[in-house]
Amino acid sequence: MSWLAAAAAISLSCHDDPSTGTSPVPAVPTVSPVTFSPQRIVDNDEHVMGTHLAMTAYTTPSLDASQVRAAFDAAAAEIRRIEAVMTTWRADSELSRINDAAGVAPVAVGKETFDVIATSVHTSEISEGTFDITFESLHGLWKFDQDLDPHPPTDAQIKTKLPLLSYHHIHLDKPQRTVFLDTKGVRISLGGIAKGYAVDRAAKVLEGLGLTAFFVQAGGDLYTRGNKPDGTQWQAGVRDPRGPDGSFFAMMGVSDHAFSTAGDYERSYFADGKRYHHIIDPRTGYPATASRSVTIWAPTALQADALDDAVFILGPEKGLALVESQDGVGAVIVDAHNKVWVSKRLEGKLDVVRAPTDAP
Repeated sequence: MSWLAAAAAISLSCHDDPSTGTSPVPAVPTVSPVTFSPQRIVDNDEHVMGTHLAMTAYTTPSLDASQVRAAFDAAAAEIRRIEAVMTTWRADSELSRINDAAGVAPVAVGKETFDVIATSVHTSEISEGTFDITFESLHGLWKFDQDLDPHPPTDAQIKTKLPLLSYHHIHLDKPQRTVFLDTKGVRISLGGIAKGYAVDRAAKVLEGLGLTAFFVQAGGDLYTRGNKPDGTQWQAGVRDPRGPDGSFFAMMGVSDHAFSTAGDYERSYFADGKRYHHIIDPRTGYPATASRSVTIWAPTALQADALDDAVFILGPEKGLALVESQDGVGAVIVDAHNKVWVSKRLEGKLDVVRAPTDAP
């Protein structure tokens, strides 16, 4: 039955009018249309893949609030499934098995893991090797996670590990679907791309369950679907890298697109007056210094998640050249000197409300 107006089935008894011998025309009952009012449902209580998960959606004529919340549960479960396969924090994950077999033997993996690693290698190839999942080979030297230790490693320690940082150590056999790291000590991590893939998968779950207007955000990775019920786009903020937590210096509407930010303000510390952060330049083994933040607008969260780190490391000029070479991709860069760079595809779409805060 239509949600716009549902007329009940009405049985009318018609009798001949004795004065005319004709059947009178029955009065047509007035039925008030039933209007549907979309309800905004928010879920921001989840914690997945080491970050905060937030989802917002609107009910539809066929999905009420309880069904939307059930869809959120299914999307969060999908992210947790991906995390279990692609994390390096579990000894039984596919990533851990690959790392354990480095220099010994190829490891057969599932299609998802293989495809995400293949995408990672492709991103390395188009970004001069600046995006490189072998950064994990420095594991134990830089400590920005639960093991946060505000003491940088020595030059000698980094120099010892640096030969292990190269995507050329990764060998993929597509027919056999195996991954081989050719040297002992080489390790890979999908921490710079798996969240984007997980956000895309969560969005597919929500869409498959009938939701048409929603967003999924895991940390700095966001994907939006459709427009809000009033026809306006979802609004995404570009965080001020030196401003208070939650402050934005620019806004833009985003629909059916991903929005991902990499910044030197996350997972960072100061030592001897210098900022150190988790975005490592694989060419040097040290945190990249060309940018303060990079926000990527892309068709998928997977692509946006991979490119934001690459552009961050490349810096604004080479980074924008990479962005412009990719279909449907745009970027906002705050460089090391606090200058804002905007790619051509985002010109006219981005609303810069103020200059970013300038601070070390």
